[in-house]
Amino acid sequence: MSMNQYWADLEQPEYDPEEFVERMAFRARSAGGGQGGRGELSDAQQLHTAFLTAIKDLKVMHEKQMTKCEELEESVREEERAHWSRVAGLIQRNRAAATTYKSLDERINLVAGKVVHLGDQLESVNTPRARAEEALKLMKHFDDFLDGETSVSPVFMDKARLYEAADIIQKLQLIAQELPEKEFSPAQRAIEAKYSEIEASLIEEFVKHHRSDDKQKMAELALILSHFRGYNECVNAFIEQIQVTSFRGKDPFKDIVPLCKTSWSTISSVFPSPSAVMAKFVLNIYHVKLKQHIQTVLADKNNTELYLRNLFTLYSQTTRLSQELSHYNLGSDQLFLSKLTKDIFARYLDSYINIESRYLNDRSKTVLTRYYESKGHQRKNISSTGAVSEFKRDIHGLIAAKTNFNIGDIVNYGGETFLSEEVAISLLQEAKEAFRRCQVLSKTSDLAANAEEIWNLLVSYLLHNHVDYAIELGLAGIPVPESKSSPELYFFEVVSQTNTIIHLVDKLFTDSLVPLVASTPKHGSCLHTKKQELEKLETKLDQGLDRSLAAVAGWIKTVLSSEQKKTDFNPVDGDPLPVASSACIKVVRWVGGLTEKLRDCLDGRNVEWALQELGVRLHRAIYEHLMVFQFASAGAMTLICDMQEYRRCVADWKLGVVTALFDTLHAMCNLLILPPENLRGAAMGDQLASVDKTILDNWLQLRVDYKTARLVNCL
Repeated sequence: MSMNQYWADLEQPEYDPEEFVERMAFRARSAGGGQGGRGELSDAQQLHTAFLTAIKDLKVMHEKQMTKCEELEESVREEERAHWSRVAGLIQRNRAAATTYKSLDERINLVAGKVVHLGDQLESVNTPRARAEEALKLMKHFDDFLDGETSVSPVFMDKARLYEAADIIQKLQLIAQELPEKEFSPAQRAIEAKYSEIEASLIEEFVKHHRSDDKQKMAELALILSHFRGYNECVNAFIEQIQVTSFRGKDPFKDIVPLCKTSWSTISSVFPSPSAVMAKFVLNIYHVKLKQHIQTVLADKNNTELYLRNLFTLYSQTTRLSQELSHYNLGSDQLFLSKLTKDIFARYLDSYINIESRYLNDRSKTVLTRYYESKGHQRKNISSTGAVSEFKRDIHGLIAAKTNFNIGDIVNYGGETFLSEEVAISLLQEAKEAFRRCQVLSKTSDLAANAEEIWNLLVSYLLHNHVDYAIELGLAGIPVPESKSSPELYFFEVVSQTNTIIHLVDKLFTDSLVPLVASTPKHGSCLHTKKQELEKLETKLDQGLDRSLAAVAGWIKTVLSSEQKKTDFNPVDGDPLPVASSACIKVVRWVGGLTEKLRDCLDGRNVEWALQELGVRLHRAIYEHLMVFQFASAGAMTLICDMQEYRRCVADWKLGVVTALFDTLHAMCNLLILPPENLRGAAMGDQLASVDKTILDNWLQLRVDYKTARLVNCL
């Protein structure tokens, strides 16, 4: 193989030694060709020779490469030594340059010191001379005013020399103030007159240049006027001129921030004390434009809702405006803008909570009145509550059971609950807006108390006058248990709507009230009020549910007693087919419809509680109903079919207590068909082992063969 072939193989991107050897062996065999019978020995010798040759060639290549590497390394070392030599020379030159720079810096400082000293000497000579010259000039001008006449000096007559005249008259006025009035009063009056005249001219020039937007001239005039008494008049003229072309719209809030931004650029470039001028400019805006606008908008208090909305909007806009203007340097008082806002709104904020309370009172009354009028309902004074009401209700039920005549005052209003989520949302929205206004418009010290007052108003109108009143009407409309007709149970809708409203109240309490009263004693007070009111409502709802379920149990008893026949369980005409009785089917269907209603109206654990209580009362009603019958074997099969229907009815409830009750009752029904010898074993089974033996013995007495089969002591 040639050297080039070796290099081509060795310099491949993915070099593999084994693959290199294989390739070399393949080439060696290809070069030898076939050798007949001695081919294998010849191939081995050829490979051996090829490998020895390749090893020698690779050694030669390695030696050449090592020699080349050594030459390159030596070349690099020579180049490195040359670079280090150049670096050493550069370092030496840098040191020399640093020494030269230090020497030059010392000489420059020496010369500068001599120049400053020379300047001080020249100034010490020139300053007294300039002062003396200035004093002489002032004395000549003062001499012109000694006779009390206005000076006719060219300086005061030439308008082009106004700046020079202003400088002279300002100094003369200061000098005149120091002189005794008795001797120099004519001169003082003449100087004062000229002072006022020049001051007025300066202000006039300032206004003229302001109109032409010549900031350079304005700055010169402002600097001169800053030494005059009328400097504030200059500032006032500037502020008035700015406002002449501003506030063209009805809402000044839109114009103030852009106006302040453009005005600040002018003020900062014109006046020597821009912060004070900007503060006065903002003060003027607040006390003139804003105050006038606020008084106009809030002048009419007849429409209280609009007044409160406008007050909230204006105060919020003013507060936001103050925040936007706070980045301007308005002096040392950090609360400057806050004090301006409070000063403007003070008389409105002092009476805010009284107006808010009056509005919520009137608005809540109006909402409730309109609702009841839309229903054609005249509110009743419900005063019969507690034990007295319960006693009257029991008496009415007893009379109805004995005489089949209902004298009770049961009015269900055709299913109308007199509860409205729309009314509740309206009152809650009003309260939410009131809390929002309260947070913004109340003083920090009064915030919690004001929020509690709003909360108490909401509780009074929504929970007392609306929800509690509707619950009382619902309680009065629940049928007595002794009713002879299918009870119309609308109280479940009352419970559903009440729960919805309470959830909304609770959300408002958490979202709107708690942030206003947190970390204050009022928080505990509001929590107590909420807990107390909800407990009252919950007690009445529980009472209503209990009455409703009592009416359900009463109606089930009525259905069973009127529909169930003695022949259902003790047939006289042979053995009928074992099917559920008509009374059972009617009860199961009615209870099924009631179950759906309960699930639609109640939520969460309330559904479980109501269904469990319904199941217990249903079980009791059925058990007591069955205790008045005698059961033959065929009738017992009908009873077992009835019990299967009852069990299917309650199985969907998935309540362990109820399911266990009906499973036990079903096991007891089996006792009515078992042979006497199997009764003891059945009574000791898992489902009946916990049942009192007296109960089981009384149950067995319902069998028609109780005496003939001698079942007295079979258990």
